[in-house]
Amino acid sequence: MSSLNQTIQDVFNEPGCGKNQAKSEKERKKGCTKQLQPGGAAGGCAFDGAKIALQPITDVAHLVHGPIACEGNSWDNRGAKSSGSSLYRTGFTTDMTENDIVFGGEKHLFKAIREIVEKYAPPAVFVYQTCVPAMIGDDIDAVCKAASAKFETPCIPIQSPGFVGPKNLGNKLAGEAMLKHVIGTEEPEHTTPYDINIIGEYNLAGELWQVKPLLDELGIRILSCISGDAKYKEVAWSHRAKAAMMVCSKAMINVARKMEERYEIPFFEGSFYGIGDMSDSLREIARLLIERGADPELMDRTEAVIAREEARAWAAIEPYRERLTGKKVLLVTGGVKSWSVVAALQEAGMEIAGTSIKKSTKEDKEKIKKLMGDDAHMFDDLTPREMYRKLKTAEADIMLSGGRSQFVALKATMPWMDINQERHAAFAGYHGMVEMVKEIDRTLSNPVWQEVRRPAPWERAGAASWMDRAIDEDSLPATATGPTDQGKEAA
Repeated sequence: MSSLNQTIQDVFNEPGCGKNQAKSEKERKKGCTKQLQPGGAAGGCAFDGAKIALQPITDVAHLVHGPIACEGNSWDNRGAKSSGSSLYRTGFTTDMTENDIVFGGEKHLFKAIREIVEKYAPPAVFVYQTCVPAMIGDDIDAVCKAASAKFETPCIPIQSPGFVGPKNLGNKLAGEAMLKHVIGTEEPEHTTPYDINIIGEYNLAGELWQVKPLLDELGIRILSCISGDAKYKEVAWSHRAKAAMMVCSKAMINVARKMEERYEIPFFEGSFYGIGDMSDSLREIARLLIERGADPELMDRTEAVIAREEARAWAAIEPYRERLTGKKVLLVTGGVKSWSVVAALQEAGMEIAGTSIKKSTKEDKEKIKKLMGDDAHMFDDLTPREMYRKLKTAEADIMLSGGRSQFVALKATMPWMDINQERHAAFAGYHGMVEMVKEIDRTLSNPVWQEVRRPAPWERAGAASWMDRAIDEDSLPATATGPTDQGKEAA
């Protein structure tokens, strides 16, 4: 555990993360966010963060060393798409039992790796450490080293037991494993002055495919995407890129920063959400490549593509602007989406009733202020009750959030749309912006909302619902599960 502790401390001291650098040394040791309490893993643990960061590498066997529940809870919780192998969608676990806990699970792990290699012959096996084997002292580094030599297949240990911290830390620990064991271990067949890495893009719902055709048209090659629709060898030779773009805020800032330090690959943070941000990202990619030796004509070609695509996007959005202008959105997400989606919604003429910043960095918050003028609409921890109040009192017309918050909107009988990782619609790039506007318009215009807002028979008789009464009286019971006795009598 000593090497893991050192890795964690290195992540906390990451110079590329302004949020941690602004802390005192004592605060920095506590990590990026509030530490998890035993039994309270809501919001994701370090293992979960590592798994979702690397699982989009499609041809790798992802083996979870731990009880079967760890794999069951983390399997396929992101809708990452693949253009090739589907091995990443197969769940592998050692399914540790009481016997493994008593006698150790290292032999069990070695046998599991052998079975995977013999049956599936993957280019690599990623082994994820979880809480139980970490606590009993299973040395997955040693097992992976022995298995790599025995089966002539890279076995990569991912040291990310859940108890060490939250999901964001797990993202970074996954990046550290790639830097230590994968990146730089292979060489591409050829390189060009137009090779780039995209870091922190997971190809949710196929979003990478909405951007890649434009890059292909410009002659820009995605040498490696870490990790959306990626293959093991592409990640292994990513050190030969000429420039990089970091998409998902600071989830893998350590990877981008250390690759710049080790391999002289300059990077910038950008977004593929929204027309303006998409155009800015294309320009910055072209600028970095020109600085690294690409033909200066690349910028002219880029501007031509931007002009054409912006014109098409604005023309496609125009029919919806009249209905959407002035509509207020409550955005409950985090990270890069806390500001990039704000910009996209404003382009469609919508107003932001509020955006959550619980998972956002200092740079994210500054970008939100720049877009919205002040911090009055930023919420660090928006409770379900406050979400309900904002929707029920018409402070917002629609809520965009992850699946866990949808029931608050449904309780308030207000429109809700999925904006997080579980969604099935792709919103990246120019085409994605048009799709987002269409989805919002379709959700707001759905006639079901008029139906569900009609008073129920007992409400028409004069009795308010228990939830509305609690909001009005500002005294929501901590353990309320239904109508109060008084409400039942009135009904």
